[in-house]
Amino acid sequence: MSKFVGYRCSLCKKEYLPGQVTYTCSCGGNLDIVLDYEAIKKKYQPDDLLCRDEAALWRYLPLIPVSFPKSGERTPLGLAGGTPIISLARLAKKFGLEQLWLKDESRNPTASFKDRASAVVVARAIEINAEVVVTASTGNAGAALAGMAAAVGQKAVIFAPKTAPPAKVAQLLVFGAKVLLVDGSYDDAFDLTVKAAEEFGWYCRNTGYNPFTLEGKKTAAFEIWQWLSLAKLGTKASSPLTVFVSVGDGNIISGIHKGFKDLLALGWLERMPRIIGVQAEGSAAIANAFKAGNETIIPVSATTLADSISVDLPRDGVRAVRAARETGGTYLTVSDAEILSAIAELGSAGVFAEPAGATAYAGLAAAQAQGLLDPGAPVLVVNTGSGLKDVRAAMQAVQAAPIIQPDLESVKKHL
Repeated sequence: MSKFVGYRCSLCKKEYLPGQVTYTCSCGGNLDIVLDYEAIKKKYQPDDLLCRDEAALWRYLPLIPVSFPKSGERTPLGLAGGTPIISLARLAKKFGLEQLWLKDESRNPTASFKDRASAVVVARAIEINAEVVVTASTGNAGAALAGMAAAVGQKAVIFAPKTAPPAKVAQLLVFGAKVLLVDGSYDDAFDLTVKAAEEFGWYCRNTGYNPFTLEGKKTAAFEIWQWLSLAKLGTKASSPLTVFVSVGDGNIISGIHKGFKDLLALGWLERMPRIIGVQAEGSAAIANAFKAGNETIIPVSATTLADSISVDLPRDGVRAVRAARETGGTYLTVSDAEILSAIAELGSAGVFAEPAGATAYAGLAAAQAQGLLDPGAPVLVVNTGSGLKDVRAAMQAVQAAPIIQPDLESVKKHL
């Protein structure tokens, strides 16, 4: 069975067969991968996926348009996904919620959500015999690609802004990727990556630009669906699950939306969750378009400490606007100060989030202020990356530890 039947442009709706196009539509629009839902439904039932022993995203291989290159091999490529959903019961009380949950993507092999996209893109690279995979990244996407590529001996080249956090750059180098730091922004690195891919024949992983990135990121929606199905939380509340997602270039929120749409098309999802996108005030191009009531993404000059969502021109902005609009959600913006506060609050619950990961949680306060929360409905926040990715930002969220003399009097003074 060939589950992958082609592409459809998200803007003009033009369709392509596999092999007719690699990245974007002739109109410049991002491409959605089209699956043969009828064929999938004839071969599989929900329990066929829910009952699998595989914990990683490859549990959902029937819904992913690639083949897993080395089935059963426990490398980082095979371990992407399968992240836990944990209860934030104490923090729920602050917002008057009965149920508050967090999906912790920091548990991925390279400690961020981006492992999902990179695992699928590397699998695709193997299918098409690509010698080199290249991407632009502020750190996480590059680390994910470098780690997934290293797992299978794939060559990787990463273009990152020279301002990327040192911890993220260290990951790129340790995984053996060829790293080039660009004296410019993420957007500069993105454009340079596309040019280099065209010049040297490399396979470009760039977020949104490569349609297979969305197919990796949608697997988080499958895991949320599985959790809802097993816990039956979706049937206990009068309102659907609300999912808070931090947004930069728009590909994560678009991917989660695509995953839920796939499940709806198969008849496996009872009702569509509401998706709320949260952007930093200093990088809010998508939120601006949503609030203007259109899909025109106007570039901004991004300034936020949340480097993973600091984007001048989001490359998946249109689909990101639709992810909120088509699910009854909205967009919220939060300040850097609110993001730092969210890092500390999540830390008090045992979750160490980087600024971009904490942004989604910071959106809860804004949602509460606007009366967007149903106390009886389940709420889930996605933490997209580990706080170890950006220790400098984490230290801004807390008070520095005092230096004391090695005696009990000094201990008593500071207790």
